[in-house]
Amino acid sequence: MLINNAGIAVEKMALEQTEADWDAVIGANLKGAYFAATEAARRMVAHKVEGNIVNIASVLGFGLTKAVSPYAISKAGIVQATKALALELAAHRIRVNALAPGYIDTDINHAAWDTPVGEKLIKRIAQRRVGHESDLDGAILLLASGASRYMTGSTVTVDGGFLLS
Repeated sequence: MLINNAGIAVEKMALEQTEADWDAVIGANLKGAYFAATEAARRMVAHKVEGNIVNIASVLGFGLTKAVSPYAISKAGIVQATKALALELAAHRIRVNALAPGYIDTDINHAAWDTPVGEKLIKRIAQRRVGHESDLDGAILLLASGASRYMTGSTVTVDGGFLLS
């Protein structure tokens, strides 16, 4: 089993992003996740075991906000990588699914929610709140367990209704 959780962002408008910014974000979020998944799959195939790969995407793989275009592009790539790998690895009894969290309150971003920008973003979420890390528990347990044994190529979104706006 692999839970593929990588995510960095460089917060700048697209016209200010540099090639180095792009390379860092795409390298960590997409390239790293893809090669971790393929290496895990190689080992599962070599040991002839059923496998499960869960990629952590983001709602920004489906919807958008300003100033994080490489991040959004990388997470959309994770959604597509999940589907492509699921299709190719199913014959080896390896499932590949993704979790797409919305805005989750963490130590890194906690202070941002009390700013004008954070408050504006919260208004775009149907539930009018950011998520807590524990809000992801059910979905990740589903994807990581045998309860999802007939799921592959799926992305489960946990976003408080952000994508509805």
